[in-house]
Amino acid sequence: MKVKIVNKSGQPLPAYATALSAGMDLRADLEAPVILEPLERILVPTGLFIALPAGFEAQVRPRSGLAAKHGVTVLNTPGTIDADYRGEIKVILVNLSHTPFTIVPGERIAQMVVARHERVEWEEAESLDETARGEGGFGSTGR
Repeated sequence: MKVKIVNKSGQPLPAYATALSAGMDLRADLEAPVILEPLERILVPTGLFIALPAGFEAQVRPRSGLAAKHGVTVLNTPGTIDADYRGEIKVILVNLSHTPFTIVPGERIAQMVVARHERVEWEEAESLDETARGEGGFGSTGR
């Protein structure tokens, strides 16, 4: 699938790291390093603009390395980019660690996954079919 992209960042385009990768890394489009203090959140620009086809979305997800090593993650996970959005892709990062984290220009800050989605047409009903799970909620399928 071909997707139009405008890159104003001076960084490489997002790319798959391996043949079976689902996500492509997004990089910080910064002029200078930015310090993300503990429990602070920041909106990081990427310099990227995309035009997805109808029926597709892009999800912005955390990078596992940043989360595991530094406690830095994407706050609204997954962030959704709709097919009709034409603005700059920006990433809301949060530092959940106890130490400051420095975001440097070009740093890989998140990953983006492009996926199909369906549109729902609601069919109002008086009741729903029965299942083995029923109304069992949080933790109900555990032990």
